[in-house]
Parts: sequence; structure tokens; C-alpha cells
Amino acid sequence: MANEQRCEEVRDMLLEELGLDDVEPGGVDYDSPLFAGQDAEGSGLGLDSVDALEVVVALKTRYGLTLKDEDKPALRSIATLAAYIDARLSETVS
Repeated sequence: MANEQRCEEVRDMLLEELGLDDVEPGGVDYDSPLFAGQDAEGSGLGLDSVDALEVVVALKTRYGLTLKDEDKPALRSIATLAAYIDARLSETVS
């Protein structure tokens, strides 16, 4: 799992980029699904396909990362997205 700081950074990016002003940052569970319909409880941020496009653009803008089809599982939660970012950024450093 990604570190706490990266998870906070990703959470803040999502809230800002997606205009989720009604979401309390402290109440966001990093392991909850990002997209609506990913779990039976309906927890998480409840994002949709338009939001997914905005997340992909934000990844490119903020981190210079291009999400490929095989990378889609990274969009499961804030924690998986943060881990994906860490892994991809460490590849570029190596």
C-alpha cells in the first residue's frame, strides 16, 4: 500500500479536480471504492465515467503519467491509485 502522505495527496487531488466540495476530507476511507457500483454498500466517492476521464487527465497533468488499459485496476480506490503513482514514479527514477 502507498504511504499515508501519497494517499492524502491523491485524496486532495480528487476532491479538488472533481469539485467534490461536499465531501469531508477526513471522512474519506482510502480503501473504499472510487466508483459507484463497485460494492454493495454504496460507500466510497461514487464517481462515474466522466469523473474517470477527469482522473486520467489529472494523472497526466500532475504526475506526467498516462493510464493504460491494463492499469485500470489502479482506479479501484485512493490507496490503489496512490500505490500506482508511487510505482510508476519510481520506474521513471530508476
